[in-house]
Amino acid sequence: TDPRYMAQREFALKHLPEDNLFKTVSTMYKVVPGVLTEHGKTKNPWPNVDAHSGVLLRHYGLVEQDFYTVLFGVSRAFGVLSQLVWDRALGFSIERPKSLTTEAIRKMFEKQ
Repeated sequence: TDPRYMAQREFALKHLPEDNLFKTVSTMYKVVPGVLTEHGKTKNPWPNVDAHSGVLLRHYGLVEQDFYTVLFGVSRAFGVLSQLVWDRALGFSIERPKSLTTEAIRKMFEKQ
C-alpha cells in the first residue's frame, strides 16, 4: 500500500473515524483489493494517496473538487523545489534534463 495513503488513513482513523465518506473509503480499502485479486484484475490492488486525500480535504471544508488537482500540483512543486534547495546546499551540480522533440522520440522507438 502507498505509504502516503497509510499516513492519511491513520490520521483519519484518529481524527475523523465517524465521517461517512471516510467510512466508505475504509470499507473499500478492506473489500476491493480482495475482489480485484480474486478476479485477476490487477497486480497491485491497493489504493494510492488519491483514494484518501479527497476525504480529508472535504472533511476540513475544501469541497470544491476542481481545486484538488491544483493542490496536488502545488505539493509536487514544493517537493521538487525542496530537492533543488538541498542540491544547492550540498553543492550538487545543476541538473538540466535532456529535451527531446516528438520526432526524436518517435525515431528512438522505431529503432527498437
